[in-house]
Amino acid sequence: MKENKLRNKEIDEFFEAVLMLEDIEQCYDFFTDICTAREIQSIAQRLHVAKLLKIRKTYSVIEEETGASTATISRVNRSLNYGSNGYDIVLERLIEKNLKEEKSKE
Repeated sequence: MKENKLRNKEIDEFFEAVLMLEDIEQCYDFFTDICTAREIQSIAQRLHVAKLLKIRKTYSVIEEETGASTATISRVNRSLNYGSNGYDIVLERLIEKNLKEEKSKE
């Protein structure tokens, strides 16, 4: 198990709770209860920024498309380059899912 400065019992329990969610509707219900709308939008924005950075979009294009500040874009870029590979894991899985969905439509 990787060491993480955030790791504690409460955060472990929170992540376990997230892993128990079964579909998007349950995610909406849970996250709407536990987060503000702005917090959810900020997290979603960061993921979108990460996706655009991975496909080599420029900061100005990302800023225009997402409304994210250059500070947010820079922070996400730093996580992509020096973080724990969390973005990479999720983005790879999203790409795989999208490819499977595209193939099933053919």
